[in-house]
Amino acid sequence: MIDLFHKTSGSCSKTITQLYSTSFSSAIKLLHQDLRQPVYDIYGFVRLADEIVDTFHEYNKEVLLAELKKDTYESIRRGLGLNPILNSFQLTVNKYKISHELIEAFFKSMEMDLQEQFYDESKYQEYIYGSAEVVGLMCLFVFCEGNKQLYDSLKEDARSLGAAFQKVNFLRDIKADYNGLNRIYFPGCDFSNFTCQDKQKIEDDIENDFRCAYKGILRLPAKARFGVYVAYKYYLSLFKKIKKTQSSSILEARIRIPNYHKAMIVVRAGVKNQLNLI
Repeated sequence: MIDLFHKTSGSCSKTITQLYSTSFSSAIKLLHQDLRQPVYDIYGFVRLADEIVDTFHEYNKEVLLAELKKDTYESIRRGLGLNPILNSFQLTVNKYKISHELIEAFFKSMEMDLQEQFYDESKYQEYIYGSAEVVGLMCLFVFCEGNKQLYDSLKEDARSLGAAFQKVNFLRDIKADYNGLNRIYFPGCDFSNFTCQDKQKIEDDIENDFRCAYKGILRLPAKARFGVYVAYKYYLSLFKKIKKTQSSSILEARIRIPNYHKAMIVVRAGVKNQLNLI
């Protein structure tokens, strides 16, 4: 009967993904069926930690995050978690032999969110790695399905994709991070005087990440390539919209991509995929 618990745990991770990120969950549906649940498991775990540091303001976040970290490693060690999200995550970690170093780096960045408010270049790079690049690497473990040589050849590109996604999120969420959480991730920026030059420097960095990531997407296994490509196009489209937004307007509203535009991205990507152009 434990199979029912495992199945239910996976459903919880899937539900969290669908409720918290419609774009990401729609991209996951375009992965091969074998890969979907493991990616839901990773996203559900990541989202749980994010919620602790970003929204549980009425509770002791340090205690909650420490408990989550302890329970995560115990679930992985035991091969069973009583928390359904951690149970589904440990199933994926153990099946695909995801490096525990990636999990440790992720928790380090979550802990930084409880302490750091302003980031210098070194802390910024450390935070990006732990909060985003390692998530891309966790997914790459799943996509490569045990092929260590393929993983090693793609890991730098996977890091670039995770970094691009996170940096776009930072630009999109400047208003919430700065006004709501008093966080400034981008080094050397003063959001009370956010200039065109500041914005351009950040955008140049993101464009480089997207270029590096695209090369890796083309070399992904077929089972993963289409879904990852669509997620890449979602974020690239959002990035292009942000680029068209004046620096003075970035703090005024959260920039979004309309659902009809997302649908068109999928259609166009589907055509390219059918023509073997991805």
